[in-house]
Amino acid sequence: MSGPAFFDKIASRAEALARVAALPGPVVFTNGVFDVLHRGHATYLANARALGGSLVVALNTDASARRLGKGPDRPLNNEQDRAVLMAALESVSLVTWFDEDTPTALISELRPDILVKGGDYDMQKLPETKVVEAYGGKALAIPFVDGYSTTALVKKIRSTD
Repeated sequence: MSGPAFFDKIASRAEALARVAALPGPVVFTNGVFDVLHRGHATYLANARALGGSLVVALNTDASARRLGKGPDRPLNNEQDRAVLMAALESVSLVTWFDEDTPTALISELRPDILVKGGDYDMQKLPETKVVEAYGGKALAIPFVDGYSTTALVKKIRSTD
């Protein structure tokens, strides 16, 4: 991609390994669809970034996002557009993708120091937690920002047609 400098923060999965190794540590990792960015996302990502020297965000590919059952028309924004918006955020150091249902394989490859999810997740039930802890990393839940969700936002927009 060409364009603003933040486009340089977007890496294919193949490029991500070398790019993560060059980031300041500790490397914090989070993942999600991040379909329509809102205040809850921005707050969550800033809090995640504050836990380390850099923040890697792995986006569900469009196919992976569709398998999450959020609706047949989701994601609303395609994976390239979601990556550009994510990369434009100051708190984000690197953006990549995963096509599986969970980012477990990607985490095994990248080996971030800290895995972060929103407080609505039970970290002990996530397979990603076991992977991170097996190599000595940490898995943390950070407070969920109540009142903000893409699903609720989409519903609100559609009800005002």
